Amino acid sequence: MREDWKGRPQWTSTGDQPAGEMLVGGVLQLVAFVIEGQRYALQLQRVERVLPMVAIASLPEAPAITLGVINLHGSILPVVDLRRRFNLPPHEYGLTGRLLVVQTLQRRLGFPVDEVLGVLEVAAEGVTPPHTVLPGIGHVAGIVTLADGLLFIHDLDSVLSLHEEQSLSGALEEMEG
Repeated sequence: MREDWKGRPQWTSTGDQPAGEMLVGGVLQLVAFVIEGQRYALQLQRVERVLPMVAIASLPEAPAITLGVINLHGSILPVVDLRRRFNLPPHEYGLTGRLLVVQTLQRRLGFPVDEVLGVLEVAAEGVTPPHTVLPGIGHVAGIVTLADGLLFIHDLDSVLSLHEEQSLSGALEEMEG
């Protein structure tokens, strides 16, 4: 186990499958977080920042996966509920929750999470392609086996379907117009 730049533990893992485009010098840099007791991760370069939870304003006509929007330094940021995507029960985050600000191919989004664990470095060979574990699994780019459980690397660009992306764009245009 190594430490990140703030002295927090970083996990490393080994295995037998490459990770594709997430690879940086044989090592994946991931931001790990927890939702409903399960660990997930996103590519570090796609995570802009982690914020304390803030009040979220509703966004009429937005897709059901959207909790609403926040004002982030003068920019409107849609907040998407990964719990809804993963069919998990609703959760009130309160002051203990965190908000990951991420960049997808289409836009910046906020993801409320229960806890942010920090930055992890994982050997690329330690990532198992999701289709080898469960064919058809959606929204997962890879799975890492750690000493104390599994880490699911989220496929950030599949979080919104095409229809949801279009609905969100329309709702944002309506709000701004």
